[in-house]
Amino acid sequence: MRESVLLLTSCVVVCLLLSFSQAARQGQDIRCGACRALVDEMEWAISQIDPKKMIQTGSFRINPDGSQSIREVPLARSEGNLLELMESVCERMQDYGERTDPSTDRKSYIRVKSRSGESMDLSEATLDSRVTSSLKFACETIVEHHEDEIIEFFAHERENIKDQLCSKRTDLCDHALTMPHDEL
Repeated sequence: MRESVLLLTSCVVVCLLLSFSQAARQGQDIRCGACRALVDEMEWAISQIDPKKMIQTGSFRINPDGSQSIREVPLARSEGNLLELMESVCERMQDYGERTDPSTDRKSYIRVKSRSGESMDLSEATLDSRVTSSLKFACETIVEHHEDEIIEFFAHERENIKDQLCSKRTDLCDHALTMPHDEL
């Protein structure tokens, strides 16, 4: 009888540990997916602004020598514009669906609504309001906690921002370096 109780207890403990590790992995998948989607949305929004438009930044005070410390930067990558884009970027998480990799059982998030109105292949995507609300919440949390890093990364053109920001700088994606890279 005692052996049965021990066996049952150990089975319950193992099941609990497995469910906790799966929940932790799903939480990481959603945070990673939100970060990667945030990068896609920010890059797209920046690309929609005329690269020739410039804005003056710096101090408008006059220095003792009579000069001013003003410089022109592209509007698309100015801090003010990036802050404005970050205010609405998480709203676009409703345009994403969930996809499960059959070989690793990891979740990733793909755009399910086309920006240009063309039809998209949704055969691998699951559309669920709970997923999109979780993705939006994760995105809002990332923006709140990593605002300075996001501005730093988008202020200048860089290669492979997804891996640099989501994996190396913020550790939101432990497995992203092995994920296939999607095209915009």
